[in-house]
Amino acid sequence: MVYKRESIHIVWLILLLLVLASNFALYRSSFGLNLLPTKTNGVVLGSILDLTIVAPVLFLAWQRKMSWKYLIVLMAGGLMVARFMIPMEYLAPFKTITLAGFVIEGALVLLEVLLLVTLFKYLPEIIQTVKKSPLPLLFSFSHAVDEKVRKHPIIQVICSEMLMFYYAFCIWKKKPQEKDNTFTLYKKSSLIAFQVMMIHAIVIETIGIHWWLHDKSFILSLILLVINIYSVLLFLGDIQALRFNPLQIEHESMYVSLGLMKRMEIRWEDIEEIIEDPDVLEQKFSKNTIDFIARDFEKVYPSVLLKLKYPVEATLLMGVKKFYDQVAIRVDDSERFKELVKQKL
Repeated sequence: MVYKRESIHIVWLILLLLVLASNFALYRSSFGLNLLPTKTNGVVLGSILDLTIVAPVLFLAWQRKMSWKYLIVLMAGGLMVARFMIPMEYLAPFKTITLAGFVIEGALVLLEVLLLVTLFKYLPEIIQTVKKSPLPLLFSFSHAVDEKVRKHPIIQVICSEMLMFYYAFCIWKKKPQEKDNTFTLYKKSSLIAFQVMMIHAIVIETIGIHWWLHDKSFILSLILLVINIYSVLLFLGDIQALRFNPLQIEHESMYVSLGLMKRMEIRWEDIEEIIEDPDVLEQKFSKNTIDFIARDFEKVYPSVLLKLKYPVEATLLMGVKKFYDQVAIRVDDSERFKELVKQKL
């Protein structure tokens, strides 16, 4: 049954690529242009329907995200693609229709700008709320933002970037505080050492390749430089977020994060079972399992595996949301952690 679902999933992608490739070949190759009839209005209208209805529906089926909001955005994008893909000499009778795509996309961009203005308007209040919260900053900040600003993907991305820059630049003089209800995840691993090695490698690669590539292609060297600088900042922010956001146990929930990469709030009432059997813990994780394990140079296994009653939302990099029904956690003080969790349950 799973194999059948995966096969259908791939079929949607193949059909999508066929629709895009056939329309591109029709207008952007000599072979395709020779196939066009004298009166092209019917063919052009068919291509517009392909790009604005068929392709978006196939894309949503492939992504398994059937949503009117995404469909409208993709349809507007399809009109814009048609504007650039179909030569103007054939598209002229339908020029007004394709302009609607730009109008819709412009309206969406304006809406996102208004959301950003709202975010920065309430930013002082958000910061004050975060300072008063006993929760780890990764969680208190997102909670405060959700209270003041409507949830939107662009807001999630901006907040994720704000956290990265905050941890990369603003807390180097502070020291992490350890409490009775917090547990570190990284001290018995080589994760931070590995990330420092990656930063060194990126810096050396930037110095060496950037100057060589600068003479070959200035634009490409600039793009590579920006990507490398961003990567270094991401690693620095991730290291600091890992140090300053230990797993924290509260009265109603457990707050666990692994740097900037992923975080999750788990309510005690959502936990069905705690698995401690070494034979189970050493097995390969299923796709519906999220792990909070600091990677090491050798294979490591979780301290516990939490089986949830139903899928619970986790936040990944860039604010991406995903649901999991099992959570694998490895902490430095595993015995104290297990004892405290059992008390809460």
